[in-house]
Amino acid sequence: MKRCSSDPPDGGYGWVVVTSAFFIMGLTAAVLKKLWLSLQCPYQYYLMGDLNHYCSVSFGISSCQYSKYAAISAHCYHGLGVSFSWLPANSMVSHYFRRWRPIAYAIASSGECVFAIGFGPFFQWLIDRYSWQGSLLIIGGLQLNLCVCGALMKPLPSAQSSIQDKHKTDTKEESGTLKKATCSLIQKPELLLYIVFAILAAAGFFIPPLFLVPYASSLGMEQYWAASVLSVLALADLLGRLACGWLANLRLVRNLQLLTMVVTALGVVLLLLPIGQSYWSILVFSSLYGFLFGCVVAIHVTSIVDIVGLEGFDSALGLFMLFRSSGGFLGPPAAGWLVDWTHDFSASFYLSGLCLILSGVFVVLVDRLVEKKKQRLPDLCAETTDHPILKADGANV
Repeated sequence: MKRCSSDPPDGGYGWVVVTSAFFIMGLTAAVLKKLWLSLQCPYQYYLMGDLNHYCSVSFGISSCQYSKYAAISAHCYHGLGVSFSWLPANSMVSHYFRRWRPIAYAIASSGECVFAIGFGPFFQWLIDRYSWQGSLLIIGGLQLNLCVCGALMKPLPSAQSSIQDKHKTDTKEESGTLKKATCSLIQKPELLLYIVFAILAAAGFFIPPLFLVPYASSLGMEQYWAASVLSVLALADLLGRLACGWLANLRLVRNLQLLTMVVTALGVVLLLLPIGQSYWSILVFSSLYGFLFGCVVAIHVTSIVDIVGLEGFDSALGLFMLFRSSGGFLGPPAAGWLVDWTHDFSASFYLSGLCLILSGVFVVLVDRLVEKKKQRLPDLCAETTDHPILKADGANV
């Protein structure tokens, strides 16, 4: 597919795309975040090894194995569907905007927070009313609205016309060009360093929400008050995304510089979180964590454009998310092992904070490489969102 050679519209139908992406984020990431937490108790019968004996005695070994495979398959299919929806939504928002790209992506990604705030109690009500089997059917019906959102994601006019003018004989040639472009992206040191940042950051991202409630409960707090910390965290996350998107749009500093500051501050907050021994102190640290986490999420994807340009954004985003997922896969189990070894929930927050601070070092290296390349080849900065965009007559937009 040829890329659109014209400038992004920076508005118009692009706001329809943002609205569609807002719902896609809510129906994918928010569901993924809240659904499996709500279904933790039923799925323990399928995924916890301690109950395998119960299954083998009551239902037979084959039934237990079938249940385990069914649960794992459900998680895999659900994650696959989320990736097929989430990645194109991010890509479309970036292609429709240049000047307003940071705030547009911040608005779109905030759908995850808005839906997550409401989905927690809603999913619990569904489980209490219709059992977890009926809840999955209803939630699956809700997620079918992703088809409507996808139908609204129409390509840019010039890109669409270029697709229609293509001949079938060009398919192999286009595929070879795409492979070459992907290989060239892998050879970029700044992108490789940014992927290392993504792995370390993802390893630290998903640890605190899993251990905040157990940590608060271990201090003697009631379950209700401990769980309320996550609600406040989600609200702070929403505010952080919108605030950082607006700040990035002002272009007071480069996106990568801003990312370095917020991810380092996020790591420091997590290192200090175990100091909190009361409900209010934990609430303050959790709010800071949620706000800074939202800041990181608001700009860490759009910063890819500053590294590879809009032309290579789609392929780079795919590579970025592929390796980023490995960090999210390894981080929580490593934190759980540390907690079991030390018998202290504080160890999980120390691990998360160190991962995030270390990831900030790699963002600094990426920023230096990108700036050096811009000095050598100033024409390459046209697609970035770090500097004011110039009209044909040289006036600032």
